[in-house]
Amino acid sequence: MMFAAQRREKIVEWLKLKGQVVVKELAKEMNVSEGTLRTDLRMLEDEGVIERTHGGAVLANKKNSFRGDSFVARSEMNYAEKRAIGQQAAQLVTKGQCILLDASSTVLELAKVLADYDYLTVVTNGLDAAMTLNQNPRINVILIGGVLRSGSRTVEGVLGKNLLDGIHGDLFFTSAEGVSVEEGMTDFSLYEAELKKKMASNARKTIALADHTKLGRRSIATSVELAGIHTLITDGKADKRYLEKIKGVEIIIAAANDNK
Repeated sequence: MMFAAQRREKIVEWLKLKGQVVVKELAKEMNVSEGTLRTDLRMLEDEGVIERTHGGAVLANKKNSFRGDSFVARSEMNYAEKRAIGQQAAQLVTKGQCILLDASSTVLELAKVLADYDYLTVVTNGLDAAMTLNQNPRINVILIGGVLRSGSRTVEGVLGKNLLDGIHGDLFFTSAEGVSVEEGMTDFSLYEAELKKKMASNARKTIALADHTKLGRRSIATSVELAGIHTLITDGKADKRYLEKIKGVEIIIAAANDNK
């Protein structure tokens, strides 16, 4: 029996292979009721991953999809805000620390700044972050092993958990597809969320990096509960009324930077 998050990932896999799915056929294939499957499809549609059709579903148009676009396309979205957040986050890092970085495009902006730092140990599952930081011989880079997700630059899965067991980080910097008061930080991939949970549990503090478009959004799997977030760094476009709902978390607004 599959969990709901695993079931929805399987649905997306089938859509990528077949182009479309029919509720009646897929319900039999997955051994679940048509009602359960329609609930899954509705949640995936809310995420912008699919578009429901009469009796089934297709993948959402990439231009309109929150998840379906490539890493390069995602990194270009709200780039100025992500860059400002990354620069702000770098101010929390000090010489000699061991920091953990996820594979998000926002955290990559932090990695670009840290590339000029000295005497850091960085643990990451992001290939771009690892390659960026590895250019500095005074930064010790540890790449978490796992499965390279198709079409991405992210290593994910549970294979990296054993490595993390022996690592005690000072700070964990992470982003997500959504940050909400109810679900905390959430991602589409169950495996990515599980790896982030492990990274968070191995760091003294978890720093959430989320531009204004992520606030109030939710995805399928929670990676870090709101209570587990020590600091949230966002940008000046963030809804101040929504930020007021986030209790017990230090909130930092990244200053806009127009320099290219």
